[in-house]
Amino acid sequence: MDDDKVFKALADPGRRALLDRLCARNGQTLGQLCETMDMTRQSVTQHLGLLEQANLVSTVRRGREKLHFINPVPLYEVYARWIGKFEEARLGLLHDLKQELERKDN
Repeated sequence: MDDDKVFKALADPGRRALLDRLCARNGQTLGQLCETMDMTRQSVTQHLGLLEQANLVSTVRRGREKLHFINPVPLYEVYARWIGKFEEARLGLLHDLKQELERKDN
């Protein structure tokens, strides 16, 4: 995984909005995505290109249409590397606190 590309892709609110739209309804064409975005078709195309380079979006040709699909794997890898390890410690502390409080109740 190329963390820099993923973080760069996620840094832009327009690209995050595209990912949100694909998450809500996967497999959309460029035209469908453009309908819901407040930007030009060229801008949406450029944003999708950066999302593809970061491996956050993949495409499939179906006849003349090019469908865009979200790829959640890089997001999970970011979560596992940068977020999950902090959450694990916090949950461990909550578990220990629960155990301690239960002992005091008995």
